[in-house]
This record gives sequence, C-alpha cells and structure tokens, in this order.
Amino acid sequence: MNNAAILVIDDEVQIRRLLEITLESNQFNVSSADCAKEGLRIAASHPPDLIILDLGLPDEHGHSVLKKLREWYTNPILILSAQSDEEDIIKALDNGANDYLVKPFRTGELLARIRSALRSTLTEDNNPVVDCGELQIDLSARTIKKNNEVIKLTATEYKLLSLFAQQEGKVLTHQYLLREVWGPGYINQSQYLRVFVAQLRKKIETDPNRPAYIITESGVGYRFIAKE
Repeated sequence: MNNAAILVIDDEVQIRRLLEITLESNQFNVSSADCAKEGLRIAASHPPDLIILDLGLPDEHGHSVLKKLREWYTNPILILSAQSDEEDIIKALDNGANDYLVKPFRTGELLARIRSALRSTLTEDNNPVVDCGELQIDLSARTIKKNNEVIKLTATEYKLLSLFAQQEGKVLTHQYLLREVWGPGYINQSQYLRVFVAQLRKKIETDPNRPAYIITESGVGYRFIAKE
C-alpha cells in the first residue's frame, strides 16, 4: 500500500495542490490532470493504483469519464465532488465508483477511504481470508468465525456477507446488492435487504444496534468495514 500511485483528475487548482501535498506527505506517488481528456490519457499510459475523480470537469462530465474508465480499469475509483445530490452519488456508485466524498472534505477521512479501497484490492487479489480481528471470513473455505467459533449462515446470508467482504470499504448500493444476491427482478425489493442485513448483524456484530462491521450509508446502501 505504501508508495501506491494515485491519479487526481480535478479542474480546481487549489484542490489538486491540496491533494498533492496531503498524499505525497503520506508516501503516495501522485500525478494529476485538470480535464477528462488528460486524465484518461494518463490513466491509459500509466495506470495508477487508485483514481480520485471529480464529476464537474470542464470538457466532459465525470459520470461519462467513470464509465469510460470502467471499460478497462479495475482498480479503485474514488469520486470527490461538490455534487451532493443523492441521485448523483447512487449513479456514480452503480457505475463502478468505489466510494464518494463530497467537497469540502476532511483530509483524515479521505486518507482512510483511500487506505480502505487499496486494502480491499489487495484482499480480492491475494488473500481469500478477510481478517477483521475477532471476525474472520474465509472466502475459499466458505467459513465464518467469530472469536474462533464457527458462525452458521444461510446460503443467502453467506452470499451477502461475502459480497461485503470482497469489497470491504466500498459503498454498495441497495440496487447493486439486490441485483447480485437476489437477481435483477428484485432491485426494488429493499425489504429483502433490510431483513437479511439485520439477520447478519445479529450473528456477527457485538451490538447489532451499534454495528461496527456493516455500516448504513443513509439513502444509498451499506459499507463493510474490517476493523483495524
């Protein structure tokens, strides 16, 4: 994760400079672009480990850039935008963004989101075991343990939890989860998701009413956090 390459695509000079200073001081290698065309060129010629993308670019909307990137780019993309409308957030996440932060942002939160996105990439690529401290999810053996005791899950509960674990740190929208777990005909059946998330929380959380692993992103979806 140290020395990871990050590409910033943002037309605001002050934001680019702030990000360059913040990221470089945290041992990231940073490149930047002030428009979609240049950002796409850099991403294609020197694919970074993570992209920070603004939606309000001068030459092309960020949603369009995101779609173009997702035709070939598989590493994390974090949206950093002044657009805070819920529909924009959901659209970006459904189009393949790993996370979404609204300007103005806290640098500490940005760094945490970046670390989480990079960590989830390492987990997907190299490690079938997601170690969350007292909770361990073995994706190859299909076993869940809490404090070294096996937790029994239904097939649907396991499918939902494995989706969370494989994309740890990423906001997963309601529609995405419903489509992946139950199928495209269920994307409006949000009650299914609420019931199974509640069941999972009862089994894996120390306090289901104050979840530490499955975090609700109000109006958007859920995020799974592996406690450090």
